[in-house]
Amino acid sequence: MKKKIFLGLFAAIHICGLSIFTSCFKNNDEKMLGVDTTNRVDNYTDMDNLVESLPFSELQGISVGNAQDNDAQTGVTVFFFPEASMASAVVLGGGPASREVPLLDPQRNTQPLNALVFSGSSAYGLAASDGVVTCLEEHGYGYNTGYGLVPIVCQSCIFDLSYGKSNIRPDREMGYKACQNAIASNSPLSGNVGAGTGATVGKPGGMATAQKSGIGYAAARLGQLEVGVAVVVNALGDIFQDGVKIAGMTTIDRKGFVSAEQAVLKNQYSDLIGSNTTIAAVFTNAHLSVADLQKVANIASTGMARSIRPVFTMADGDTVYAISLSGGMIQSDVNTIGVLASLVMEKAIADAILASKIADEEYLHNI
Repeated sequence: MKKKIFLGLFAAIHICGLSIFTSCFKNNDEKMLGVDTTNRVDNYTDMDNLVESLPFSELQGISVGNAQDNDAQTGVTVFFFPEASMASAVVLGGGPASREVPLLDPQRNTQPLNALVFSGSSAYGLAASDGVVTCLEEHGYGYNTGYGLVPIVCQSCIFDLSYGKSNIRPDREMGYKACQNAIASNSPLSGNVGAGTGATVGKPGGMATAQKSGIGYAAARLGQLEVGVAVVVNALGDIFQDGVKIAGMTTIDRKGFVSAEQAVLKNQYSDLIGSNTTIAAVFTNAHLSVADLQKVANIASTGMARSIRPVFTMADGDTVYAISLSGGMIQSDVNTIGVLASLVMEKAIADAILASKIADEEYLHNI
């Protein structure tokens, strides 16, 4: 009997979604606890009264540039900081491909970042940072060692070798071009561009039952506090917006959805189980220490957990950065910043999906 009850509850969660499941039982639970719900204001309903939506391009202290090979379906996105900015990160997935991330640990001699790079092609894509470093040096950006400038550049990559042409990858030249574009103008473009060019989601069953994704942006203001998020969604799991699945693992005929979580529970893995990784960056005008930035990144990751199911698996290299934009002197509570970032993260993930929709014929041609 206990087993049947547990399975019934588990099914309810999958059918209704966690938020709906909670609402099904909320009223009865509150009555049992003697809670007066007469004048209660739901947090989600009231959120719009607290938080103001903000165009990502209005964030000060950051400029975004992209470069991609549309034939090969892979690319690079560079986040350039005209005034070097303090940063930290958390690595939550089991298979990250990255450059210089240990520099961002609070226990290290952390130097401000000149640029953050997102790219495709897994470890091959790390070559893009060589071009970014060269570009920054040529423009006079970097840490002055006394013997020359050393640009401080961190990078994370997604695995998109299973989409497009795997033998053509982001390289020094592509990284250089994306950096030049970031210095010249601010172009936070969503969808199939830059590092999001080859992103896909819903892959326990392989690429034939996956769907296209991309890079997404969102930003918000709470009083004087500003928080923006950029995210490349290349997940093993399915993608949800407000509890509703909007992309992910499909049926064989691609006419309906199936659950990526259930596929994992049933050990129905494909040979492409490692073809994943969602990488995100949180940007804020709040003045924070490296340790506080790491905590913000950690709290912000809860937005991923609400939107991507499953997430942070050994088949993903999920990584979240947090950057305190130079010139931002706003004083704000770490918890407030992190919670706001988690909500903005959800919006950015949805943006990555909604801006990347393509016809099935085009998708299938590229796998």
